[in-house]
Amino acid sequence: MSNYGTLQDRVRCKSLLSKVMKPEETIPFFKNGMNLGWSGFTPAGYPKAVPIALAEHVEKNNLQGKLKFNLFVGASVGAETEDRWAVNDMIDRRWPYQTGKNIAAGINEGRIRMGDKHLSLFAQDLGYGFYTMESESGRLDLAIIEVSAITEDGGLVPTSSGGVIPEILMICDRIIVEVNTGQPSFEGMHDMVVCNHPPKRQILGITHAGERIGSTSVPCDPNKIIAVVESRHRDKGRAFAEQDDTSEAIANNIIDFFSHEVKAGRLPKNLLPLQSGVGSIANAVIGGLAKAPFRNLTVYTEVLQDTMLDLLDSGKLDVASSCSLSLSEEPGFPRFFDNMDKYAGKIVLRPLSISNAPEPIRRLGVIAMNTPVEIDIYAHANSTLVGGTRMINGLGGSGDFLRNGYLKMMHTPSSRPSKSDPTGISCVVPHCSHIDHTEHDLDCVVTEQGLADLRGVAPKERARRIIDKCAHPDYKPILTEYLDMAEKECLARKVGHEPQLWDRAFKMHLNLTQNGTMKIKNWDIKVDLCE
Repeated sequence: MSNYGTLQDRVRCKSLLSKVMKPEETIPFFKNGMNLGWSGFTPAGYPKAVPIALAEHVEKNNLQGKLKFNLFVGASVGAETEDRWAVNDMIDRRWPYQTGKNIAAGINEGRIRMGDKHLSLFAQDLGYGFYTMESESGRLDLAIIEVSAITEDGGLVPTSSGGVIPEILMICDRIIVEVNTGQPSFEGMHDMVVCNHPPKRQILGITHAGERIGSTSVPCDPNKIIAVVESRHRDKGRAFAEQDDTSEAIANNIIDFFSHEVKAGRLPKNLLPLQSGVGSIANAVIGGLAKAPFRNLTVYTEVLQDTMLDLLDSGKLDVASSCSLSLSEEPGFPRFFDNMDKYAGKIVLRPLSISNAPEPIRRLGVIAMNTPVEIDIYAHANSTLVGGTRMINGLGGSGDFLRNGYLKMMHTPSSRPSKSDPTGISCVVPHCSHIDHTEHDLDCVVTEQGLADLRGVAPKERARRIIDKCAHPDYKPILTEYLDMAEKECLARKVGHEPQLWDRAFKMHLNLTQNGTMKIKNWDIKVDLCE
């Protein structure tokens, strides 16, 4: 028995107690090449006991590369599961977003086939069967779902995230349920909706961030459940980097902008629902709001990080809607569990298909704030591929919010650290090496240098504003020289709406690859990069 009750307490559909197994007893259910669906969204709410047992089975029996799966999860999960699977060559395909040194290496080395997709689209397309079309059944072969409880009629009560559980249950007939008794039950915190297929897809009538339109569990036929496994593993939430002067400066620029918009009457005094991505900058923005003058704030987002608890403690946040409680393993989750009675009533956890759905995002007027790899002078953004080829994690849900929000913002340091250049790598470039978000989807670009408000601004104006407000001082003259040259040559040819010189647009990237710095000595294409 754990501190949070017994398996018998949590499984209220008593007929399922006859299907209780140890994790290792489920191993015969798994066959090479299977399509697997997992619960989870970021390192929260994902299955642990069974995936760990499978990894141990592979390691003990030297089955690396001989027991491989196609893995479909709402987003990334804990490194002790998918990253360990990557080490053991247990992943063939992985959709749509991942985190981990080894799984990223497998993707970039070509051993793991990864696909990327806007998360709201991934959720619905999974339910439509688009990812399992080539299998004999056209469905998932097996699912592993972590739950807090199973209701009397077999309904599944998720733990710390909603993920794509409804869509998995649509297309899977064999389910292993991990009942996590190693943490308090999350029952009552969820708003789970099973979306119909077109043309009868229902209206998502969410008119304020805390409104509920679904139920606290996901319907599940008990006959589909082939095993019930008790788990006492807690989420291995990621620890984010400490806030530094750069992230705090970015946060201050955003908060000053909000104050200006309130004064101008373009935002209400309590702002509009906030969406914030993952990482230290996002944490700093939310942390800064805890000290800012705004009250009665609301959040409609996909992840809640540690500083969201600070905002709740400040009394300035009324309600937060999210897909995932993406807290750190220490001190985030322990802090939440110790104060669960206080926090739980102000948090709504939804499935991905609702948390990231365009309809409520646009209706509520969400303020979207996300961090790119790089941004170019015309406000295209790269969120996924370093140098245009090396996958980091994936697109995630940033595009869902940037396309549909009321204010769409990208925040990034003006430069990132580099071993070979004290200034670092410029995050503002002539043209992104890969484009995930187009210029049409961004309203503001923010760095520690300043904020460029791009609303109603034409491309050439936009480029000068981004360079002036956001570029690192060491890179401003380099970027300005490029823009002057591009304007002159393109306008002379009467093709100057958005000037680019394609023989030079990526010269800063190429120089970084060859010489370890983006500080090119000139834009002349007739000289070698090393001169």
